[in-house]
Amino acid sequence: MSNAEMLIPQVGIVTDIRQDTPDVKTFRVNALEGGKLFEHMPGQCAMVSIPGVGEGMFSITSSPTNREFMEFSIKKCGCLTTFLHQIEVGQKVCVRGPLGKHFPVESEFKGKDLVIIGGGIGIAPVRSVINYCIDNREDYGTIDVVYGARTSKDLVDYREMIEEWSNVPGVNVHITIDIEEEGWDGHVGFVPNYVKELNFSTDKTVVMCGPPIMIKFTLAGLLELGFDKTQVYTTMELRMKCGIGKCGRCNIGDKYVCVDGPVFRFDELDELPDEY
Repeated sequence: MSNAEMLIPQVGIVTDIRQDTPDVKTFRVNALEGGKLFEHMPGQCAMVSIPGVGEGMFSITSSPTNREFMEFSIKKCGCLTTFLHQIEVGQKVCVRGPLGKHFPVESEFKGKDLVIIGGGIGIAPVRSVINYCIDNREDYGTIDVVYGARTSKDLVDYREMIEEWSNVPGVNVHITIDIEEEGWDGHVGFVPNYVKELNFSTDKTVVMCGPPIMIKFTLAGLLELGFDKTQVYTTMELRMKCGIGKCGRCNIGDKYVCVDGPVFRFDELDELPDEY
């Protein structure tokens, strides 16, 4: 798709809204005539806008193997997202995409054991990877999902993890929350420490997304365990603005996140941006 085509938004309609956590909702979007607005690959993003309100870059959290609709899991944290959290089913939205480079699910990941690590809303960008690999189960080895949030109420996609992912052969789900709470009998502790406790063998390929501080310490822990930066992938769409390499807001060294990413293998980054 050319840059000119990616600048033209398509009009979609919100057909379902799910409240995941107190400040995260998942929006199902269809084309006006039904079906999906466009095809994408895991890790790609789209610009979602409400004319007169604003636009923002969001991961497409549904897998490309879903042929019926696309989904966006959006945390309320600004003007646009607050407005989106107030809309109802039937609202029209403008969407342009797909934007950015996707995770190499059809090449580098094939035949590999995968560790997929998410923190907070950071599970949203990798949810599409998990469901894609589950839907193409024979192409991948063991899949370990490690996910953490501040509290049990902040766990996004918890029901899907427990009721669906956990029941797939060869898929292991490890969930943690930051601090102890009444009624929680699962693991307690921060994601970087939990990853080190799990002590994965270093022949696995790692995908991770979450708060910058989580990524920084998780990467350091993986390197301590003996992983190499060439085995670890992340996504940095939080820095994207225009989506087509024109505004410069997403520059990291000699890279433009929206064109060269948002998916990066860590050895492709000379250094992490300051916030990491």
